[in-house]
Amino acid sequence: MKKRQYVVSITAPVEKVWKVMLEHETYKVWTDEFAPGLNSDYEGSWDKGSEIRFISSSGDGMLSEIVENNRYEFISIRHLGMIKNGIADTESPEVKKWTPAYENYSFSRIDEGTEIIVDIDLPEEYVNFFDEAWPRALAKLKQICEE
Repeated sequence: MKKRQYVVSITAPVEKVWKVMLEHETYKVWTDEFAPGLNSDYEGSWDKGSEIRFISSSGDGMLSEIVENNRYEFISIRHLGMIKNGIADTESPEVKKWTPAYENYSFSRIDEGTEIIVDIDLPEEYVNFFDEAWPRALAKLKQICEE
C-alpha cells in the first residue's frame, strides 16, 4: 500500500468548499475527472458511522464507511470493498489485498480561502492513475468553488 497526498488552495470560504465538494450535484461534476462520462455519484450519507457507496452509472464502485466527519475540518473515509455490477465484494483475495484503505480530507482556513489536503492509501498499481486524476479533480473543484 502506498500513501499519497494531494493539496489545493481555493479562493472561497471553507463552508462553500465543503458544500461544493460533498453535495450530490457538484460532487458529480468534480469527480467526473476520475471516470469521465461514467456519472460518478454516491449513495448514502457523509455522517460519521454511515455506509456510503461511491458508484458510477455502470454500477461499479466502492463500498465505504465514514469514520469521522468534523464539519468544515475533516472527513475520514474507510474503503471496505468493491462494487461490481451493483454487488458488493468485501471478501475476495483481490479486495483483501488493499482493504481497509483510507481517504482523508483535511480543510484549513487560509488567508486566501481554503486549503484541502487529501491523504489516501493506494495499491501500488493505482498510484500513477491517481497521481494524474486527483490533481485534475481538485482543479475542477477549485474552478467550481471560485465561480
